[in-house]
Amino acid sequence: MSSFSDAMIFLREFVKNPRQLGSVIPSSGFLKRRIMRAAGVHQAKTIVELGPGNGGTTRSILAAMPADARLLSIELNEGLYQLSSGISDQRYIAHHGDAHELAAILSQYGLDQPDVVISGIPFSCMEREAGAALIERIHGLLQPGGRFVAYQVNPRVDQLNTFFKADNARSVAWEWLSIPPLRVWRWQKQTAA
Repeated sequence: MSSFSDAMIFLREFVKNPRQLGSVIPSSGFLKRRIMRAAGVHQAKTIVELGPGNGGTTRSILAAMPADARLLSIELNEGLYQLSSGISDQRYIAHHGDAHELAAILSQYGLDQPDVVISGIPFSCMEREAGAALIERIHGLLQPGGRFVAYQVNPRVDQLNTFFKADNARSVAWEWLSIPPLRVWRWQKQTAA
């Protein structure tokens, strides 16, 4: 499928359900590079992507991650799941489902605790309790030293994220060469003492 038709499907799915997508257009190459740097996927073994959209960021993760790593992408939107499930790579698992079921989905595929969780899902469109509960699950499931990266327009993900506070490892950077400009947050879970 061409990138133009992927973008048109992305736009169609945004119009159908804007609360499920964080943007009206797919991520820019600049944004993808910033996400890869923040997440450190080049040294991860198990990576989870929440909300792969049309699969553009997914392809960037696959290009940057080690040959023996695994990538699990979870997409709630049926139309976008169809796009991301078309990616062919033995290291890749596309799952149609809800990110709130992350523990069960990891178990279903026999995957270890993730080293990295990358999220493009719009926390600003979630109920406050649901967003906080998802972040708590992510924190609980990450390996010690694992990283949670969220790219968002709205700062709500940071406001909901009280679970990484004790870890004292948060950074945020703007990616201005994206439409719209987005913040890329990165939290790192404390390593075991």
